[in-house]
Amino acid sequence: MHLRPSRILRELRSGQNSTVLKLNLGDPRIVELAGLAGASAVWLCNEHVPNDWLNLEHQIRAAKLYDMDIIVRVSKGSYSDYIKPFECDATGIMVPHITSADEARNVVDMVRCRPMGSKALDAGNMDGLFCQVPLADYAHHCNTEKFVILQIESPEALEVVEEIAAVPGYDMLLFGAGDFSHRIGKLGQATHPDVVDARKKVAAAALKYGKYPAVASLFGQKDQLIEEGTRVFTLGADVIELGNAFKKLVGDFGGSAAASASDSVYAKK
Repeated sequence: MHLRPSRILRELRSGQNSTVLKLNLGDPRIVELAGLAGASAVWLCNEHVPNDWLNLEHQIRAAKLYDMDIIVRVSKGSYSDYIKPFECDATGIMVPHITSADEARNVVDMVRCRPMGSKALDAGNMDGLFCQVPLADYAHHCNTEKFVILQIESPEALEVVEEIAAVPGYDMLLFGAGDFSHRIGKLGQATHPDVVDARKKVAAAALKYGKYPAVASLFGQKDQLIEEGTRVFTLGADVIELGNAFKKLVGDFGGSAAASASDSVYAKK
């Protein structure tokens, strides 16, 4: 029996870029649509989305049908919240709002096996094929084919980003333009020069210490991101693309008045 290797790590190690689709909706069939589209991975969210662990496992199972990796953005701070996605056989976790090197070291210690960390072993779930592989193989797989992404999303984190990047044992730094722009008083201005400068600083720190830079959205800056060394690209989100498609369908049929009807409902509140 063989444990599934990471598609994203395979792509990155061979010099390719990787594509990710973010999913807020919980239906595993949407995961399959992402797989049919050819994405390298789906990004599922346990930070902001009311998902449950059993459904998360179904979503992960759907992704594996298409050799897609599964990234789960975890709720920050809990050992169980970090470990359970891996035990459901997610390929990677994304930890939001990292602000210090100590936090980064703590994440690594919780999710990596010796000698990288002190992860508690179970192996009785899908990630260990229900104890059908030797523990040594399981531990090696945890350290080489599972990945960890840390999010840099605040001015405080940016000030110490080189210290965070220097911590061994994790794989990627992802710059969160949305929260960062909010924190510096530029809400939603992902292409503001101050936000772009911060993004470049994160990418440079990642590359300096052997980590892969990643982003949560292109914001129309694909070429610039590639020049900065970004390797993992989130291309869009299901709720945004589906919302835009529905709005277009209604607008194309009924004209601008129909297309703006939903906006007027919220404007009156």
